[in-house]
Amino acid sequence: MSTQKFATKALHAGHDVKQTGGTRAVPIYQTTSYVFNDSDHAANLFSLKELGFIYTRLNNPTNQILQERLASLEGGIGAVVFASGTAAISTGLLTLLKAGDHIVASSSLYGGTYNLLNVTLPRLGITTTFVDASDPENFGKAVQENTRAFFVESLGNPKLDVLDLEAISKQAKKAEVPFIVDNTVATPALLNPIKHGADIVIHSLTKYIGGQGNSLGGAIIDAGTFNWANGKFPEFTEPSAGYHGLKYYETLGAASYTFKLILEGLRDFGGALSPTNAFNIIQGLETLDIRIQKHSENALALAQWLEEQEEVAWVNYPGLKSSKYKTLANNYLPKGQSGIVTFGAKGGFEAAKTIANTTKTFSLLANIGDTKSLIIHPSSTTHQQLNPEEQASAGVTEDLIRLSVGLENIDDLKSDLKEAFNKIPKEAFV
Repeated sequence: MSTQKFATKALHAGHDVKQTGGTRAVPIYQTTSYVFNDSDHAANLFSLKELGFIYTRLNNPTNQILQERLASLEGGIGAVVFASGTAAISTGLLTLLKAGDHIVASSSLYGGTYNLLNVTLPRLGITTTFVDASDPENFGKAVQENTRAFFVESLGNPKLDVLDLEAISKQAKKAEVPFIVDNTVATPALLNPIKHGADIVIHSLTKYIGGQGNSLGGAIIDAGTFNWANGKFPEFTEPSAGYHGLKYYETLGAASYTFKLILEGLRDFGGALSPTNAFNIIQGLETLDIRIQKHSENALALAQWLEEQEEVAWVNYPGLKSSKYKTLANNYLPKGQSGIVTFGAKGGFEAAKTIANTTKTFSLLANIGDTKSLIIHPSSTTHQQLNPEEQASAGVTEDLIRLSVGLENIDDLKSDLKEAFNKIPKEAFV
């Protein structure tokens, strides 16, 4: 399977039809638990002497197929799926970190992630320094003695900044901490962060990978490249009080983080993905390679059209010749720059709200990555909990509109936006 191309892996990886009764489609194993052969079998499973299914909060055959498929597509040694992208981020960090630890993160993050790092985790004693990721050396400058992770988005939402992952990875290696990359917007069809030095990759499966807007899900892919025995992560080398003295790194080596996510993260925090949602996400994953190309084509065409509209103050899309991220996009995203476009409405805050309120084909809602086109005004919605300085750092301005460009006919999308532009009161431009 490792020699096959992306589109083939997306359809076949992780599913051995001989193990599922010959079913061509991945079955939904809608069960909470699994019958043990006997008490010794159960004991072996719990002690990791044998691998198998114990309880769906920990593992499930449908979820396992999705995990193996994602690991194959991202180039990792293992993956774990969760109930949502946020569950993946929070469980991933809380499995890794403890009170007193410190994160260095890009300031251009999704609003919910920024709030987790800026407000919620500090209540647990885990702090974050946010840096301007356009200069990779800022990560090294922000490292403290207690720094234990770097966190970025490969393509920022909604700033759409393309990061120099290889340069940031060098800073992470120098600091001897894992480099965590949220690859939700780019997807593995356009970018594999592990190839550029990431140790851990995170996805909201709700977005492009699921693609239909019908199922929540999240995932963590472990590259298996980080040295957990470097002295900064004693939880991986000392006996685990929560798992009968297990020494993760001694027993599991490169797969230590993957198993810790299951044995502690899913067990203790409980953010398990339902098998039905796993099945739905698998259906989306099977067509990701085709869909993301169309998303990218439509987004570029719409961005180019927006640059010509008199109601538009500016346009941001990494694929545009005018984009300051074009050189990085050529390097990291040569196959396409995904389906998110942002632009500024002349007339500012109220004009932007008017556009978001009056489109018909573009649906006003808080999601991205759907086959249908979506629109939102982040300053008044997804990022309203941030103060003006924090919004600016995340790339959010009062006039900014975020488009998640779907698979509709491009002419219909242009017409829908043009009609919305015509609804802006003339006094908005005074």
